Amino acid sequence: MSAPDGTYVLRGEMIHDLRIVPLRRIPDERGTILHMLRADDPHFRGFGEIYFTTIYDGVVKGWHQHLDMTLNYACVNGRVKFVIFDDRDDSPTRGSLVEVFAGTDAHSLIVIPPGLWNGMKGMSAPSALVANCATHTHAAGRTTRLDPFDPSIPYTWDVRQH
Repeated sequence: MSAPDGTYVLRGEMIHDLRIVPLRRIPDERGTILHMLRADDPHFRGFGEIYFTTIYDGVVKGWHQHLDMTLNYACVNGRVKFVIFDDRDDSPTRGSLVEVFAGTDAHSLIVIPPGLWNGMKGMSAPSALVANCATHTHAAGRTTRLDPFDPSIPYTWDVRQH
């Protein structure tokens, strides 16, 4: 499904506390402004660090799960498939999985609360660029990682036609 303004594509059941926020894109003859996150946004939860990651076409980064960090992802160049899985014991959407396709042509903020498994796959040659404005600084002991092909998460990263 896509947002009313067509800014992102979402497949799967929506997950409790996960937010997909269409973002402003302001083009003019000089270039384009891509909004990401403001302190006065209702979904802003605090600032810990911001970083950028490149992801090569066809490469998967994931799975990871943060104990107390909220992730605020935006793909600012190229296209990425984000996959989020909910296995939180107390969640009303436990067992749900969602794919979000975002990028330059689908400018959106993916707000991933603590406790959700998430990963991303590059969909642009040679690479895509993702920004993350996280609520906490990264602490290795507060993050759990799994192999992208771990069978405990019911997902395959294969290309599918719908």
